[in-house]
Amino acid sequence: MQEIILESVERTKQPGKFKESGYVPGILYGDGITEAASVKFEKKALKKILNAHGSNAKMWINYNEDKKFGFIKEVQRKPVSGDVIHLDVQIVSKDHEIKRQIPIVFKGEDDLKNRLLQLQVYKSETTVFGKIALIPDTIYADVSEKQLGESITFSNLDLDKLLKSEDADTVFGMIVNIRNPVIDTAVDTETEVI
Repeated sequence: MQEIILESVERTKQPGKFKESGYVPGILYGDGITEAASVKFEKKALKKILNAHGSNAKMWINYNEDKKFGFIKEVQRKPVSGDVIHLDVQIVSKDHEIKRQIPIVFKGEDDLKNRLLQLQVYKSETTVFGKIALIPDTIYADVSEKQLGESITFSNLDLDKLLKSEDADTVFGMIVNIRNPVIDTAVDTETEVI
């Protein structure tokens, strides 16, 4: 796994809104931090991490000349533009056991279409618990070889065997026939008599 590092700078608490251009306010809390720390992150670096690894990214945080491991707990965004306005990062040890909701990305749907099949998705995320070092940011499920009527369950997801889920019996999707659109071939034969 690629090591992701995000720089954080302590910010002084001032009344009113955070208005420093080029930075996003945030908070660090968790293992080894006695009191939640108000910090700021460089906006460009944060955007790059979110685009590449999603809002569940695990990363190293440089804070007060110390490197701490953690994960993004919450991303707050502006409703219309989607710009990040605040970030919560929970600091943990790599052996720390946590529970996280992880998105599922289905791969191989084009191969299904070539066989006139499609994936009907019922649920595109799952809750996983275990050691944070084993939990991926995104779960990938290959459906390219699936046959008509086969379902995608937790056992089909490419995850470490030590990870557990509340969704062990959940069906995330099923392979079905491509539905052909109904084409109206009826021709209006009524003619107007003058």
